[in-house]
Amino acid sequence: MNQNRTMLHGWGRYPRVEARLSAPANVEELRSLLRDDTAASCIVRGSGLSYGDSSLAADVIGGSGLRQTWKLDGETGLLRVAAGFSLREILGEIVAKGWFLPVLPGTSLVSLGGAIAADAHGKNHHRDGSFCEHLGELRIMLANGEVVTCSPVERPELFRASCGGMGLTGIILEAELQLARISSAYMLSASLPAANLGQCFDLLEEHGGAQYSVAWLDCLARGTSMGRGAVFLAEHATDGELHYCNRNTMGVPFAMPGMLLNRHSLAWFNAIYFHWRRIRAGNKRLGHDACFFPLDGIRNWNLLYGRAGFLQYQFVLPGDAAREGIRLILERVIDAGKGSFLSVLKKMGPANGNPLSFPLSGYTLALDFKREASLFPLLDDLDAMVLDHGGRIYLAKDARMSESVFRKGYPDWERFLEIKRRVDPEFRFRSAQSDRIGLTGAAQ
Repeated sequence: MNQNRTMLHGWGRYPRVEARLSAPANVEELRSLLRDDTAASCIVRGSGLSYGDSSLAADVIGGSGLRQTWKLDGETGLLRVAAGFSLREILGEIVAKGWFLPVLPGTSLVSLGGAIAADAHGKNHHRDGSFCEHLGELRIMLANGEVVTCSPVERPELFRASCGGMGLTGIILEAELQLARISSAYMLSASLPAANLGQCFDLLEEHGGAQYSVAWLDCLARGTSMGRGAVFLAEHATDGELHYCNRNTMGVPFAMPGMLLNRHSLAWFNAIYFHWRRIRAGNKRLGHDACFFPLDGIRNWNLLYGRAGFLQYQFVLPGDAAREGIRLILERVIDAGKGSFLSVLKKMGPANGNPLSFPLSGYTLALDFKREASLFPLLDDLDAMVLDHGGRIYLAKDARMSESVFRKGYPDWERFLEIKRRVDPEFRFRSAQSDRIGLTGAAQ
């Protein structure tokens, strides 16, 4: 088993920690590692694509070697697969056979285990729920090395705590997943311009029957144009070849100078992109990779934010509070001059009952900000606004949320902690994030 000391960070490149990284090649090596007293506490890291510190700790276990299981029932679409496979690898095998993953986040590079630990959601949450709602069962290695099976009917509390549990209940080894039937690898996509935030909301509501929907917002436009953007809709095509659509990629070779990202350059980019999307509005036929993972075509795009890295701030507001709350938050961001390349608005369906899952019925907005000292007071202000409107912040994107903000946003945290104490009484599984937000801190 390979072990080495290295500096690790998430996709946002902040924060960074020095860690002992272990890479077990199979379940037996993993069990042996957990019995090693030198690793008193640890966290599992899949592809390392969570944005903040949820996969960071002094001891980190790489999960990419957990790839020993692959079994697809071609008649029913029931897939049993090891947690170390990436969603891209899974799609590469199943699309040609007429199957598709039921929920996809914004990148195909995330591992299956990571998608489960974050209970990932996609552009179809309003219709199809989150990733874990399509699972049959999980196999998990507990802190004592025991491997158990859990599902909605067998050990249901462990199942629900592990779905969205950020790897804190145990190490996900494999999962049983119900795939969705498709007859084409292509997507029918529509792009609709919106003159302001109200129109973005109206279009998303009007097209609530679309299987996939998302809006890009210009987060620096002011006045009557505030929140202008483009709404993207998509459905699976019913004709065309069945093959994995893998695009050629370009890469960002090095971290860009941070001075290039400022209020003026971001305003310029947002304005150009808005007008380009308006010109290109209409219907298109796309490969599924271009439809779901546009940024996967740019390797290391996180380097665009410079050496200091960036923070993604994603929150969800429920029901009727969403429109007003998101408007106020956008106004605060605009006043602060903190523009974002990526400002993504999505309609969400109901919560699923998992104690640490992010979704609520309402709307979610994700904003990317260059890391700089003046950003953190703004984010503290946004935290208060999110809580005032009954919302919460996504753990998979978080890098600085406080314990009090977490507990107010996730009222079922105590139920999660009760389950964790039963399966991990010594708190072997813990991360920099879980310590910071009080789930595994010294007081526990």
